[in-house]
Amino acid sequence: MNAPHIRKPSLLIVTAAFAAMLMAANLATPLYAVYARQFGFSTVVLALVFAVYALVLIPGLLLFGQISDRLGRRPAIALGMGLDVVALLLFALADGTAWLFAARGLLGLAQGMLSGAATAALAELTAGRKRHAALMATLAQAGGAAAGVLLCGVLAQWAPWPMVLPYVVGMAACSLLGIVLWLVPETVGHREGAMRLRMPRVPARIRSPFLRVGLTGASVWSVGALFLSVVPSYAGEQVAHSRNLALLALLSSIVLLASFAAQLLLRRGTTPPAATQAVGLILLAVGLATLVAASPARSVALLTAGAVLAGIGHGAALLAAQDALTRIAPADQRAEVSAAFYVCIYLGVSLPVIGIGILADVTTLFTAVAAFAAVTGGGSLGLAVWHLLRGADDARTPQQQRISSDLVRGQAR
Repeated sequence: MNAPHIRKPSLLIVTAAFAAMLMAANLATPLYAVYARQFGFSTVVLALVFAVYALVLIPGLLLFGQISDRLGRRPAIALGMGLDVVALLLFALADGTAWLFAARGLLGLAQGMLSGAATAALAELTAGRKRHAALMATLAQAGGAAAGVLLCGVLAQWAPWPMVLPYVVGMAACSLLGIVLWLVPETVGHREGAMRLRMPRVPARIRSPFLRVGLTGASVWSVGALFLSVVPSYAGEQVAHSRNLALLALLSSIVLLASFAAQLLLRRGTTPPAATQAVGLILLAVGLATLVAASPARSVALLTAGAVLAGIGHGAALLAAQDALTRIAPADQRAEVSAAFYVCIYLGVSLPVIGIGILADVTTLFTAVAAFAAVTGGGSLGLAVWHLLRGADDARTPQQQRISSDLVRGQAR
């Protein structure tokens, strides 16, 4: 790093920028049902509007995953913040479905540029305190996303200009942080030579633990995507029978608030990452089952309980997955491996949501949510068993893995 001693304000600024990106990405969540009524589109189109963010983000990660390793963290993060501002402006001006697709696509491109760089910067700013870096990254994700949903729900329900004001506030926050970001010391030096854009590569020696970590990220954020895209409609139509945007925003964001709280409580835990991921995945499955039960029972209490359980599982599993990722990623490929991890996450965000939308259009919303809960809950339980059986590898650093490989080769000779 360029500076031998990084000040804590630098860490807070990068964390705030990461959180603002997630806030911007989720500001529109309470308004999707309103847009559907205004512009006359179906559940499938709603799911596609939500998922286009991830479908654009993934190629963005593939193209830009190593840019910050070459040019520096600050330029990549600042460019992403600038794209967030443009995307929110498109939302504020939207007068048709095409505007929503364009805005969500730009948000995805912004996060493709920013997320790998921000995760790597947090690891470098914590000067080797890998669990602390993982905590800051996951708190930014859950806290930023929850803040965006709640902010929009409250402003859209009770403030003037409900379809514009939330985005103006978001643009102001992203603009301010994009400027303040330049106070942060750069954490990587400029590398000479031509930059080749390629898919993020995961070193062969960490692919097995990376696969488990990547599947955990995909699983927990597929549930997060369910709550951010479909649960507002599910809660309003199937459970609470309400169109109060603040209430629906609260119900959909409980999972993220519980995730945030769980991460704070677990931040000093000593449980191995594999065991924590397993427990989190089990809670995730239980939460999904409770969410499904809330509809026939017409119970807001059950829906809330399911969201809390899923949120605790989300926070525990995601924090432990980030912890494992920072342990196994080689220092010179940290942003690239982080980008590969986010590819896994956003495949989990996009594909299941599209499936839910298609199934809801040909059956019912309840059937679609129940099917998702069965598949994702069952997969989470199976992944939890895999973590418990093979998860010791997740905590091994690249240096430990090289030593182990050398010993195995020596014994073979």
